[in-house]
Amino acid sequence: MQERRELCDLFDELGPAVPTLLDGWTAHDLAAHLVLREHDLLAGPCLVLPGPFQLFAEKRRARLAQREDFSWLVARIRSGPPIGFFRIGWVRALANLNEFFVHHEDVRRANSQGPRSLTPAMDAALWRNVRRGGRYLSRRLHGCGLEIEWAATNERVTVQPGEPKARLSGPPGELLLYAFGRRAAAQVEVSGPAEAVAAVQRTHFGM
Repeated sequence: MQERRELCDLFDELGPAVPTLLDGWTAHDLAAHLVLREHDLLAGPCLVLPGPFQLFAEKRRARLAQREDFSWLVARIRSGPPIGFFRIGWVRALANLNEFFVHHEDVRRANSQGPRSLTPAMDAALWRNVRRGGRYLSRRLHGCGLEIEWAATNERVTVQPGEPKARLSGPPGELLLYAFGRRAAAQVEVSGPAEAVAAVQRTHFGM
């Protein structure tokens, strides 16, 4: 996967100590997270579960980061996922693409690198994913509906029904970043009635 390769190249270029958009995490912390997600069969699934499960996964990730050096972690990521769930076609196209695109931007944008010019194929893949995942990622939104729009196109979809309705507009990658909770970094326009915009702005999007 291109995003995996490019993120590993960026890790190699910038080193383990640089910041990311994830509060308190360096590149080394993020690399440990990615290795745990794909290789720790016990803790990996806990990353998307609440409360004590997530705490358990974080303790395992912290131990992994302390135990393994950065170059080993990056090599493990670069080698790809082991045989199993993360090699299934739809997982690679949906969950893995989202994971590596968002974390690639977590490193880039925390280190003064702005939005990329993506290929039409990548834009289309990210648009498909933000459409599929938009309802889940905006599940905490209450008091209004929500529409997402691929800026400068006629592509738009309602991900939360209801009135008044807010609209998020931007390129697909920026919409995905916003949906994954990177609001401050995402170049997305929020529009609509004032009460709907306020509801969106006070909602925590993401996993």
